[in-house]
Amino acid sequence: MIEGHCLCGAVSVRVTGHGGFTGACHCRMCQRWSGALFVSFNAPADAVTVTGEVTRYQSAPFAERAFCPRCGSHLWMRNIEADDCSYDLMPGLFDAARDIPLQSEIYTDRALPGLALAGDHRRATRAQYEAGNPHLEGDMP
Repeated sequence: MIEGHCLCGAVSVRVTGHGGFTGACHCRMCQRWSGALFVSFNAPADAVTVTGEVTRYQSAPFAERAFCPRCGSHLWMRNIEADDCSYDLMPGLFDAARDIPLQSEIYTDRALPGLALAGDHRRATRAQYEAGNPHLEGDMP
């Protein structure tokens, strides 16, 4: 189990199980939301307990993004149409997430200058990722 919280502490998140790795996304929507790139780790919905007030924003027909309405900390992105509705949680909320390795990186051809991520992990360009995920309507221009 790992526990984390937003910047001000008004929202707490407890995770009793997760995929054990992080992923990074460089798509335009994630860049706009995070300011650079979106890094997350996945956890099944039934493993996540959230306490505190959360504001949700439907950023795509299939997805919501959530943040703390008090301090603005980003909390998660979630595919609300998926069968399991798992969470892609922001690792910075959790002290224990510092040890979770980066396993994948997508939209690598859209990365902002200076944000090349080191290491030996899976990488996919926009075309490669969208070819394997037909539910996506494409990256924002």
